[in-house]
Amino acid sequence: MAFRQQEFILAEAAPPRRRAGIVLGAAAAGVLLAVLWSYEFVDHVIGDNVANTLLGHDAKATAISGVVAGLVFAFVSGLAGTFTACNIAMAASVGPMSQAGASGGTRDGLRGLLRPVGLLAAGMIAVSFLYGFVGVLLGDRLPQLSTGVTAGMPVRLVQSMVVFGLIGLVFVWLGLAALGVIRDPFAERPAARVVLLGALVGGFLIGRPYPLFNKLFHWAVETGNPLYGAGAFVLQSLGNIVVVAVLFALIVVLSRGRFVYWLASRPSRTAAVTGALLVGLGIFTVVYWDVRLPAMFGHGWFPTMPYNN
Repeated sequence: MAFRQQEFILAEAAPPRRRAGIVLGAAAAGVLLAVLWSYEFVDHVIGDNVANTLLGHDAKATAISGVVAGLVFAFVSGLAGTFTACNIAMAASVGPMSQAGASGGTRDGLRGLLRPVGLLAAGMIAVSFLYGFVGVLLGDRLPQLSTGVTAGMPVRLVQSMVVFGLIGLVFVWLGLAALGVIRDPFAERPAARVVLLGALVGGFLIGRPYPLFNKLFHWAVETGNPLYGAGAFVLQSLGNIVVVAVLFALIVVLSRGRFVYWLASRPSRTAAVTGALLVGLGIFTVVYWDVRLPAMFGHGWFPTMPYNN
C-alpha cells in the first residue's frame, strides 16, 4: 500500500464505537494525571540531571559562554524538558504518527515515519523560529521574561496559563474531531492536522516557564541578535521531539512493523487512539495550568499529593 493511501486517514473510516466512553475515560485520565503530576520530580530530578549529564556541568549555575554553547544548551535543555508539564502534551502526536509505516515491514515502517515526523517538525519549526526572532526583539517587554507579580502570581506564569489553556482546548477540539464527535476540518487535509500539531508543540515555548528555557531566553535576548534567538528556539523544539521519534522508531524495529500495521489496519482503531490521546492530554494541559497552578497561589482549590507539598 502506498504511503499516500494510508497517511493519517481518519475521515474515510467509520467513527469508533463507544465514543462517549472514550471521551469520558480520556478526560478522567487527564484530570488524574494533573493530580498525580510531580513537577519537582520531572523538572529537577529528570530534567536537571539529564541536562547536567549531557552538558558536563551544572546547567543552571554555569553561564552560557558563546553562540555555539548557547545553541548546544538550547538542544540539550529541550531534550531534558521532554517530559515536563509544559511539553508532555506533545505525546498526543503519537496517534497521527502511528498511522505511518503501515506496510508491515521494518524498513518501510521506518521510511514511513519520515513524513509524519517531517510534517510535525515543519509546523513546530515555523512557530519556534518566529517566536525566537520576535522574542529577542521584544525582550523584557514580554510577560514571559518579567520578574513582576500580579494577583500574587508571577507575571510569567500568567502568560503560561493563557497559552497552555488555549493549546489544551485546541487539543481537545482536535481529539473530538478525530473521534467524529464534531465535524473534522482536516477530513480532506490529513497532513494539515499533523502540521497544526507541530505548530502547537512549537507554541509550547510561548508559555514555557521551565527554568532552563528561561535561562536560554535571557541569553538570546542578551545577544541582541534575533537570528540567534530563532535558531536557539528551533533547536529547543527539536530537542523536545527527539525522544518521541526515537521511541516510535524502536517500536517499529522491535515489532518489525507489526504493531504500527496492526494499529493502522483499522482506521477506527487509530481514530480512537488519536482522539483519546488528544482529549486526555488536552484536558491535562487545561486542568494543570488553569486549575492546579492558580490553586498553588491561593486562587481556588486543587487536591495536593503528599510528595507535592
